[in-house]
Amino acid sequence: MKEITLTFSLDEINTVLEALGARSYVSVFALIEKIQAQAQVQLANSEASEEQKA
Repeated sequence: MKEITLTFSLDEINTVLEALGARSYVSVFALIEKIQAQAQVQLANSEASEEQKA
């Protein structure tokens, strides 16, 4: 399957997750987990980068 990269603000991602949360768990849980996993990595990298600048 082809993959694409999208860029969203943290608020926008939370809105997407909120909308997905209103759907049936069975139909969206894998997508929610994938979004959360990628977001955690990016936020951790961002925090580490900011700490190195200080």
